Amino acid sequence: MKNKILLIDDDPTLLHLLGQYLRESAFDVIEASDGLAGLRLAYGEKPDLVLLDVMLPGMDGWEVCTRLRELTDLPIIMLTAKTTEADKLRGFNLGVDDYVTKPFSFAELVARIQAVVGRIHSEQKETGYIAHGEILLDMEKFRASLGGRTLELTPTEFRLLEALVRRKGKVASDNDLMSEVWGETRNDPALVRRYILMLRKKLELDPSQPVWIRTVRGFGYRLGTAPLIPPLMDQNPDKK
Repeated sequence: MKNKILLIDDDPTLLHLLGQYLRESAFDVIEASDGLAGLRLAYGEKPDLVLLDVMLPGMDGWEVCTRLRELTDLPIIMLTAKTTEADKLRGFNLGVDDYVTKPFSFAELVARIQAVVGRIHSEQKETGYIAHGEILLDMEKFRASLGGRTLELTPTEFRLLEALVRRKGKVASDNDLMSEVWGETRNDPALVRRYILMLRKKLELDPSQPVWIRTVRGFGYRLGTAPLIPPLMDQNPDKK
């Protein structure tokens, strides 16, 4: 069964050429030239993945992504000419699965699509729970909690936390995490660091002094097993 790709871009030449290339690469493709039409197709056609341009007329790609994320965890790859760190962070904070800057190779984009779709399909086969310390992941509902407190994670943040939880405190290198979370086609250690920072903001009492996601200098990252609240020290040792 072919995977269905929704391509949302206002460039008619790109729509035609990329759409044709994707069909030749064994995907079903549906196309939209603006954000509103893209949203309608996303809800009506239920594609397996969305390729979403940032610079769209009227409703831009950021707003389309936000609306999609309100109702679905559908995989999203952003297509954009914007290359600044702030723009990339904005996309990842919205929960996009990958970020491809224009101009790009159609072959590389297909490899990125296959990596994301393959990862999602493998995740959907798993049920049950995995845990480490106070961190619990529900692999069927894709929910994470820390000491009973629900963590509001994006799909990529969830996968990154999953990769760390599965190691049960063992060290994961940047390359390990890049391969497991983003696929073999990516080689961007800075991306891992950005997501580690975002995860720490959601797990740690003080992200500047992490006790859950610990850096092992020169090697990578590992999960700690710190208690949620440090034990209170008796401030008056003479008190009986």
